[in-house]
This record gives sequence, C-alpha cells and structure tokens, in this order.
Amino acid sequence: MASRIVSVFGATGLQGSAVIKTLLKDGTFVPRAITRNPDAEAAQKLNQSGVEVVKGDSLDKASLVNALRGSEAVFAVTFPIFPLKAEGEGPNEVVQGKNIVDAAKEAGVKFFIFTGMPSINRISGGKYKNVLHYDQKEVVEEYLKSSGLANASLHLGGFLENLWTRPLLKKTPTGFNFAVINYTATDVEAFTWVERDVSAAVLALLKNYTDPSKNISGKSYPVVNANIPYSELATMTGKTLGTEVTFTTAPPMGMAPIDEMFSAHAEYSGLYTATPVPNPDLVALGVKFGTIEEFLETEVKPRFGE
Repeated sequence: MASRIVSVFGATGLQGSAVIKTLLKDGTFVPRAITRNPDAEAAQKLNQSGVEVVKGDSLDKASLVNALRGSEAVFAVTFPIFPLKAEGEGPNEVVQGKNIVDAAKEAGVKFFIFTGMPSINRISGGKYKNVLHYDQKEVVEEYLKSSGLANASLHLGGFLENLWTRPLLKKTPTGFNFAVINYTATDVEAFTWVERDVSAAVLALLKNYTDPSKNISGKSYPVVNANIPYSELATMTGKTLGTEVTFTTAPPMGMAPIDEMFSAHAEYSGLYTATPVPNPDLVALGVKFGTIEEFLETEVKPRFGE
C-alpha cells in the first residue's frame, strides 16, 4: 500500500514540528518536511529521526512542484517578510501562499490545510490598515478556496507557547510578570495551545476530509483553547507556579503592523468570539482540546517552577 504522504511547511518551526510529531505518533500518514535549507541543524535533526526532508522555497514555485510530488496532502504556513510589502511591491505572504497552492495543484495534491488569519483591515472597517500579514493570509485563504483543491483553514489565537518563546513571562524580584503591548487588564485574548491542539486539528481534518458527510472543504476552523484576559492567565499561572504573577500593559513597539495587531486583538477580544470554545466543528471530528490548566501544569510548571 502506498504511503499517505503529508508535506509539511514550516517543519522546523512551532506549528510544523508539532504536526510532524503528531503524524509520526499516529502513524496513519507519513510526514515530509519541506524546508528552504535541508542542511540546517533543525532539518538535519528531523532527517536523523527518520523524516524525509525535501528542499522547497515558497518563493520559488518550480522547487515546490518537485518537493510536493507524491503528496496526498499539504499542511502550509506562510511567514511575514519584514518590512511588510503590499501586493505587487515585492516578496510577501500572498506570493508564498499562491505559489504553494499552485504547486500543490500541479503536483496532484488532494487536500490542503492552511494556517490563515482573518483580515484585520476588513474586520475593523479600515481602522487598522497596517496589519498586512493578516490581510495577506486572508487573500491566500480565498485563493485556496477558489483553487479547486479540497481545503480547510485553521485560524489561531495568541500562542500559549509565547510565554517562553517570545518570552512574555519574565522574572521579577517577587515572581513573574506578563507585559503585553496595548492590552489592558480587562482586554480578552483568544489563546491557542499550538503544539497540542493545532496538530490535533490537522490530524482530525486529514482523517476525515474524504468523508463528504463531514462537509470539511472550504471551511475555516478557529483553534482556540480559551477566550480570557491576559490578567486572568497571569493569575492562573501564579496559582500553578505558587508565586506572584502580575500583568502590565507594555508600550507600543513603534512598528505599525505589530502595534495595530495587538490593538485589534484587544479591541475585538481575540477575533473569534463568534465561535464557541472549544470549536464544536473540530470536537465533532474527534479533537479533544486541552485546558489552560493542563497547559500550565504540563508546559509552564516544568519550565518556570522552582
């Protein structure tokens, strides 16, 4: 029986590596890591663990067609290129995304999962015009939906893993503090446990996309573990760690795309309030979402506990 290959973009990053780990553990599908630099240390580690690593550059469609041949499905992420450029002004996420979609069609891919985002310019009625990386992800998502490929998109909130990858959680003389740009203590964020639940959502979509009764293709699925204020997350973190964890509002960075992104998330309560938590469409596909308490106990306490 032929292997059911899933080509994974961003394979050495948080999302892609989580998807690869989950696919390996489950065993139904065979992950293939797509990377610009197969000689990089992170790519070599994947290769040494038995994962096929193939060179492919999202700004070079020809390289992608070769990289994707033989794949049943694709998991794709695109990445902002700073300084951000509008369509037609230079390399950007629209170029990346359209190249991957076009290459997937040419290579005979059957199903395409994309990590998209809603356009903040659209949501805000033009109030926030500079968050181009969100706007461009929506352009790619719409292009994917019109491509003829069976497809699904995931919309993510603030990564819970940002507590240590950014890092948001910083030591103070009395404990820890969260400092978040343009957020007040009462502003709500949508939080996503990327490693656990984005990968779980990807696996569920892959296992169900061939069933027409599931009505998957063309849908966008918010992957959200909780809609709560950062200040509440700080309190919960303090309880888990047994120490004081405070919240403060950080000043703007002076970069319009980033400052407006945080302002929009704060103003619109993380962007996904129309979808219940946990997402019932993903729950129906078998996704069992983790809780904030589980995340703090299993991920934060080992890293920050005494």
